[in-house]
Amino acid sequence: MRVLIVGGGGREHALAAGIARSKLLTKLYAAPGNPGIARLGTCVDIAADDVDALLRFARTEHIDLTVVGPEAPLVKGIVDAFEKAGLLIFGPTRSCARLEGSKAFTKELCRKHHIPTAAYRTFFDAEAARQWLRESTYPQVLKADGLAAGKGVVIARSFDEADDAIQRFMIVKELGDAGSRLVVEEFLQGVEASVLAMVDGRTIAMLETARDHKTAFDDNRGPNTGGMGTCSPSAMLTPEGLAQVESQIILPAVHAMGRDGKGFKGFLYAGVMITPGGPKLLEFNVRMGDPEAQVILPRLRSDLLHLLHLAAQGRLDEAEELDWDPRAAVCVVLASQGYPGPYATGFPIYGLDDASPSADVMVFQAGTRQKGADIVTAGGRVLGVTALGTSLHEAREVAYRAVARIRFQGAHYRSDIGRQDAEMLTRR
Repeated sequence: MRVLIVGGGGREHALAAGIARSKLLTKLYAAPGNPGIARLGTCVDIAADDVDALLRFARTEHIDLTVVGPEAPLVKGIVDAFEKAGLLIFGPTRSCARLEGSKAFTKELCRKHHIPTAAYRTFFDAEAARQWLRESTYPQVLKADGLAAGKGVVIARSFDEADDAIQRFMIVKELGDAGSRLVVEEFLQGVEASVLAMVDGRTIAMLETARDHKTAFDDNRGPNTGGMGTCSPSAMLTPEGLAQVESQIILPAVHAMGRDGKGFKGFLYAGVMITPGGPKLLEFNVRMGDPEAQVILPRLRSDLLHLLHLAAQGRLDEAEELDWDPRAAVCVVLASQGYPGPYATGFPIYGLDDASPSADVMVFQAGTRQKGADIVTAGGRVLGVTALGTSLHEAREVAYRAVARIRFQGAHYRSDIGRQDAEMLTRR
């Protein structure tokens, strides 16, 4: 099978590594890919959101299956374009991608279909938002409605902080049109968890749980990022809690989207807050989370390509029960100094080969590029170092030993990825 992966980050590297293990694979392409993916297949210089160029490439190279990693091409309608051309592709249509492309759309869907989530208000006018927030209690969560590459959420602890977010999002247009509409949510108390499912429009296959670590620094301090590391399984979700998320959040959303056209097909990610009153939805993503993919996919023993091929055809019900490695996984993100704020790039990365002495350690490349004989930094989140272990404690130890072997100027990472989950699982 000839396969095209759309995207070039750590998530796409993890997808490529899983697909490359399949006996069904004959040729693997990635657009644009990265130097790590280039070791597994052929990278082509096409941007992930250049739908027309990707469609021409898929036709020319007789691609059997296209797998879309990031959200931007999904929201732009890549699946609609490929399906119209008769090409097989795994991912949601533009209509279904609104679950991630518009927070206001998702909140309204939750209201209509009784999906538990935070109370909210939506504003189109900056002054109306200001007036409401002047009389609010804090903290409040302010979200730009559209795609904002992880930069569209502010937890405001005072009116001054809320007013600053309104100014940046709605007046200055820091995020472009994404900030034209503002969603203001109540602040939920609890712990976060990530729940993912593979969906073919009718059938849902739940994936193993994971926990992302969002803030830049240890002990949940600093600004939010796209994720500084993950662990799987998540100790935050009991089997009963996971069953609640599936029945109260995942299933109703999939059924609701099924009433609006062809139904949801792709990876559905639910970021949830485990509150004293049960799990509540924080956000939907219509693709795998980037750090989550780097701990979930290495634990999947089933043939990933076979599953994606079945799901793209609406035949996921024909798949056998998913087979998971019982070991735990931890992924530590190495980021550029200054991330998620301004940062410099172009620094050589040393020790990549030394960091993965066995098959139980994988270094997924995200913000990298090839410069002559060197691989250099090219983004905020540069690498994801994933390790498997018999427990989260062991996986943490192995991952951090691997991290210590990698060097680049300004490298920054958290030292507590998976620590809280490991301690909780030990106590149970």
